[in-house]
Amino acid sequence: MSLLSVLQVIDDLIMPRRCVFCGVRTCVREESVCSSCRSDLPWIEYSCRTCAEPLQAETPDGVNCAACQRRPPPLISSVAPLEYSFPIDVAIKSLKFNRKLFYAPALSELLCSCCSSLPCDIDAILPVPLHWRRKASRGFNQAMELGKPLARHLGLPLVRGVYRQQATLFQSGLSAKERLRNLQQAFASRGAIQHKHVLIVDDVITTGATTRQLAIVLLASGAEKVSALAVARAA
Repeated sequence: MSLLSVLQVIDDLIMPRRCVFCGVRTCVREESVCSSCRSDLPWIEYSCRTCAEPLQAETPDGVNCAACQRRPPPLISSVAPLEYSFPIDVAIKSLKFNRKLFYAPALSELLCSCCSSLPCDIDAILPVPLHWRRKASRGFNQAMELGKPLARHLGLPLVRGVYRQQATLFQSGLSAKERLRNLQQAFASRGAIQHKHVLIVDDVITTGATTRQLAIVLLASGAEKVSALAVARAA
C-alpha cells in the first residue's frame, strides 16, 4: 500500500466522508451523497433535449418542446438532471447565499454522473461568469465551484475571457420577460473563442435566459456550437 493510500485510510478514520443530505457515512470515498439519498433525489425522467424543460413523456429525436419550437434557443442541447425542488433547492440556495461550500463537491458529483447525456464533441467548459462586485461580496462563484471539478473529470479546459460586464439584478423573483431584459448586454468576450463546442455550466436553469444570452456571446465570438449543463431545472 502506498503512502498516499495509507494517509487516505487514516483520513477516513479521523474524518470520514458523510452524505451532505442525511449525514450517514458514505461507502465510497469520492461520494458526497449516499446511495439512499441519491435515489430519493427529484430526478427528471423526461425533458426537452434543447432547453431541459421537464416533460410528461419522452419526445422523438429532433422534436423539441413547444417553447423551443416557438422560439428556438441558440443551444444544441441542455441537460439538467434534477428538478429544482427539495432538497436540491435548499442545497443550491445554501451554497449560493449562505456559503455552505460543502454542497459544491456533492452537486458537482451529480453533474459528473450525467456526462453521458452530453454531446460527445464538447471541447471546453464555461461556468456562468459572476460580476466582480457580486463575487467580491459572496467570496466565490458557485458556477465555477461546480465547473472546475467537471472540467477535471472530462479533461477539458475552461473558457477564459468571457465575463459579466453588468451587475444585473438577481434573477430570482423576475418574470421570464424581465429575466431576459435583465440580462441583455450582461455578458461580453475579451477576444475570439478558440473552442468549437462550449458547455455552459450553472447551478440551475429557470427560464433559460442566462444560457441563451451567454450562448449568443459565445457564437458571436467564434464558437460553432453551445450546450448547457445545470444541476437543476425549474419547471
